[in-house]
Amino acid sequence: MATDFQTLAAGIAIAGGLIGTGMAQSGIGAAGMGIIAEKPEKFGQVLFFFVIPETLWIIGFVLGIILLLNIL
Repeated sequence: MATDFQTLAAGIAIAGGLIGTGMAQSGIGAAGMGIIAEKPEKFGQVLFFFVIPETLWIIGFVLGIILLLNIL
């Protein structure tokens, strides 16, 4: 059973991953729209760079689960 501090730590880990993803994607998305407006053939590259920050929330979610299940 998770203690109150473990629950709080898991929430912070998940929220931090989500906030980091949002901050990264906001800059990448704005720049990506400019690139696509100039060169539409670069859509695939821009999409790839836009998806990379998604790993941040996945890492935060996995860390939160690890904390809640007392694996570490």
